[in-house]
Amino acid sequence: MRDTVDITALIVEELYCEANVLADEVRTVFAPAVSELMPPELPLRRALECEGLKATTRIMHVLAWLLNHRAFLAGQMSDRQWEQHTNLPPDRAPAADMMDLLDLPTQALVAETQRLHARIARLDREYRERHSAVSSPSIGSLHQRLGRHFARG
Repeated sequence: MRDTVDITALIVEELYCEANVLADEVRTVFAPAVSELMPPELPLRRALECEGLKATTRIMHVLAWLLNHRAFLAGQMSDRQWEQHTNLPPDRAPAADMMDLLDLPTQALVAETQRLHARIARLDREYRERHSAVSSPSIGSLHQRLGRHFARG
């Protein structure tokens, strides 16, 4: 098993900025693409609507996770609150038949949202595994509070 790096405030901020840029790109690509002038029965419109909704949802889940983790690192959430309210929902893969209808840059954008979600899911999983392995709750809590304190600086 490879060594993992604890999630610091700097890592969360960098990922948050990356996710916001990606959210803007998703909005820029998908919002105007689904025009009222485009017939609803057109397969391309359906593909843009479906895959645009999945990409937007994926990014919003990532942003919510990052905002909660930011609050946790700032001491605004307890360990228990974080465990209960900071769950990253699983990703929903794009439909291959829908993706085939999209142009290559749009397909690449969808793939980029998937990669970011997968990175956050890996961080979440590793963080939870590492912190659930702490045997003593009081010592574990102290370590987490100290880590959050020094992560802010």
